[in-house]
Amino acid sequence: MSTTSSKLRAAILVVSETASRDPSTDKCIPVLKDVFSNSGNDQWDVAETEIVPDNVLEIQKVIRKWADSAEPINLILSSGGTGFATKDVTPEAITPLIDRHAPGLVHGMLTTSYAVTPFALMARPVAGTRKQSIIITLPGSPKGAKENLEAVIKLLPHACIQAAGAESRPLHEGGVKKLEKDAGISAAAPSGGGGCGHHHHHHGPGHSHGHGGHAAVQPHTRPEDRPQSNDPSAGPTRRYRSSPYPMLAVDDALKLIAEHTPAPIVEKVPVNMKIGGSVLAEDVRATEAVPAFRASIVDGYAVKIPASGKFEKGVYPVTIVSHAQAGDVKELKEGEIARITTGAPLPPGADAVVMVEDTVLHSQTETGDEEKEVEILTGEIRAGENVREVGSDVKEGSIILKKGEGVTVVGGEFGLLASVGTKEVSVYKRPVVGVLSTGDEIIPHDREGPLRLGEVRDTNRPTLITAARSHRFEVIDLGIASDKPGTLEQTLRAALLKCDVIITSGGVSMGELDLLKPTIERSLGGTIHFGRVNMKPGKPTTFATVPTKSPSGSRISKAIFSLPGNPASAVVCFHLFVLPALHQQAGISPVGLPRSTPTLAIPPSTFLIQ
Repeated sequence: MSTTSSKLRAAILVVSETASRDPSTDKCIPVLKDVFSNSGNDQWDVAETEIVPDNVLEIQKVIRKWADSAEPINLILSSGGTGFATKDVTPEAITPLIDRHAPGLVHGMLTTSYAVTPFALMARPVAGTRKQSIIITLPGSPKGAKENLEAVIKLLPHACIQAAGAESRPLHEGGVKKLEKDAGISAAAPSGGGGCGHHHHHHGPGHSHGHGGHAAVQPHTRPEDRPQSNDPSAGPTRRYRSSPYPMLAVDDALKLIAEHTPAPIVEKVPVNMKIGGSVLAEDVRATEAVPAFRASIVDGYAVKIPASGKFEKGVYPVTIVSHAQAGDVKELKEGEIARITTGAPLPPGADAVVMVEDTVLHSQTETGDEEKEVEILTGEIRAGENVREVGSDVKEGSIILKKGEGVTVVGGEFGLLASVGTKEVSVYKRPVVGVLSTGDEIIPHDREGPLRLGEVRDTNRPTLITAARSHRFEVIDLGIASDKPGTLEQTLRAALLKCDVIITSGGVSMGELDLLKPTIERSLGGTIHFGRVNMKPGKPTTFATVPTKSPSGSRISKAIFSLPGNPASAVVCFHLFVLPALHQQAGISPVGLPRSTPTLAIPPSTFLIQ
């Protein structure tokens, strides 16, 4: 809301070629203003109106102006351009600007209009939020725009207040009935849009919340009353019958990974072709200027400007030749010129370069293979003309790359470092990753011969190795470890000496031979930060850190990710949980895979829900 008014601010954008040329032909703005006046419960102030043609950039410019300002408009309505004509581009213009879509508003408007005419389904409305503004597209006809706005207008104050950042709990005290009463609507009224556009369900502890349809586990003992992971020496009769680890939401698990992932290690590395993909751990300053000498930017003739400041055209002897190669060049005197190539250093005493196009050959040497005199055809030469000055590209001592920037293989950073003579830089050490499969039933995927009863080919290890290497991390193949406590402990201890991060698969469920968690906690003295995640696949995913010593003898922690043995679970959890930790240790930001919001090709309303 505006700081100067208690009313919500609305804006109307008419998209019409005709009205943009002659605003007097528009009928939608006055009709929509009447709806706000007659049905808006005195809660609205139509603060802005504008008319633009059917042009994507023009539409987006106005929407951004209203939604991205210091005092954003609460409700932005567009009218027109939502049909199937080739010029109708309003949905295509507005959809990329929406942060969160509001399909409920769309359904409410379509339902109301469909009750009037089946041709209502020929519209392509869009609704959603951008930052703190709600955006809704309406039809171009005044009648259709009026019907659509009337269908949802009584719901919109509640939505706008929430979008502006108000706390939901105080707004919802009293439940849906109170919200309907305050808005002056009922559930059966078409203009009410079917309530508030969202539902308040109160479920028991066993209700599923969309995680693969499985019920959330509800243990009846407190974590502090339970010991740590299973004691393998106690035998199967005394193992836990349910996991002692609380079920975490995915976001909470990611927060713990970010919090407990070991800090990046900084190392000095030489500037060579191997640093591609590294992230700088400190600013890099130019040790040399580029160019390091005054250079010509054209092929032509270097000249000396007289003390009078005016260069005279005429015939001049060629006394010096300067090519783009190393070597000493003698001083140029007044009345002489020097033939020079692009990139070559200017002779001492030279002030400017005349382009070869502004000259003609006047005479040549007796042998005929060299210029003797050249005629300069112009006197409009100024000091510094066609000259690249020392440090004009990069000044000595200036910052050329900043801490946190990556040395990519395609972005030219390596060339920039090389151009100023940088010998070494500080980068974040990319962690060395070890990949281990566990289980006596696991055999190498390429072993010859048929499988024996109970044997499973190892697909996780090569898949995880390939995935880590595809992100340019060094990977050590740790092989397959047996389901024996001593063997697993020995394998992990050896791996911790040469790996910064260890990824295991299998052995993290509740079986008597699932030994990873007990080995990490009981044998290695590690801390399991979480042992279950509320997702499917991937529920038993485990993240732990183990104290160890660095080569210098200081105490450090190393991370262990224990992924489920199911191949789909393992690869999903690598990209969701392990990759962000690897990026964090390598100084890469943002961490993890890019995220995007998909759009359904089929509108949700076409799905049959039973």
